[in-house]
Amino acid sequence: MKAIVMTGVGGPEVLVAQDVAVPHPDTGELVIRAEAIPVLFPETKLRSGEFPMAVEPPVVFGFQAAGVVVEIGDGVDAALLGRRVTVATRGFGSYAEFVCAPAASAIEIPDTLTSVDAAAVLMDGSVALPLLATAALTGGETVLIEAAATGIGSALTQLAKEFGAARVIATAGGPEKSVRAAALGADEVIDHNAPDWPTRLRETLDGTTLDVVFDSIGGTTARDLLAVMTPVRGRILSYGWLSGAPAQISTTDLLPYGLTLTACAGPAWLAEVSRCGTAVLNRATTGTLSPQVDSVLSLDEAAKAHQLVEQRSCIGKIVLRP
Repeated sequence: MKAIVMTGVGGPEVLVAQDVAVPHPDTGELVIRAEAIPVLFPETKLRSGEFPMAVEPPVVFGFQAAGVVVEIGDGVDAALLGRRVTVATRGFGSYAEFVCAPAASAIEIPDTLTSVDAAAVLMDGSVALPLLATAALTGGETVLIEAAATGIGSALTQLAKEFGAARVIATAGGPEKSVRAAALGADEVIDHNAPDWPTRLRETLDGTTLDVVFDSIGGTTARDLLAVMTPVRGRILSYGWLSGAPAQISTTDLLPYGLTLTACAGPAWLAEVSRCGTAVLNRATTGTLSPQVDSVLSLDEAAKAHQLVEQRSCIGKIVLRP
């Protein structure tokens, strides 16, 4: 079968199309014929070496895929054969025509949802839902959603008011993404490509304060937000670092304002994320969460897809099709 092998750590060019053996399932596993494979931002960090890989290259790359179950291992429900599902691998193996994954990760795709849309919405929605649950909005809050036009931010922007936000302020990178963030439900949008965007935020707030910050940018700008957050009730949910580093905030920074920062990461957090898949796909069928697809590329264009994701020029998910 054709697969994309990560030949080493480095730039997109380390992702190379090769012929490899078709995988077969072990106990508790299944194999799907892949129809859609999402390219995820964290995957670019793994490929570059910024995040550690579960196994050493060379290895078939990739986290997730959607497709039809064609083979099952011992202990797996035979009713899954022929069903369309999304799956999550053990950290590698999804950039391929056939994908082996734990059967426990399989989520049936509703008949009215395409495999491309299921692949595109799964990760973003599955992270957004526990973020919103953790934020515990009670109604009336002003929230800031960073990088709101794409990825997890796009799902948060679509869902925030349903979960109780009264005012959604968003950041986005550039005019085109700013327009998209507004279309997804943001009341005001600030271009975070401008180095003085925290100053623009203060002007937008005009004396009011932020109750909740969904922080995906991290870095040093996170500290600049503390002075415009609601004392005592203000809370930051830190789940990403598009700047290249987590939020550079210490307990000493938080104490004068009585604020809290919740790190949305780690095994227990990921377990919450994995439990949300069915709810996400159901929302995609009802229209309460719209899949954001930038483009569909062929499997052998995986390196190009990574280049586009790292350039942050995409508005929506890039999906690979074998």
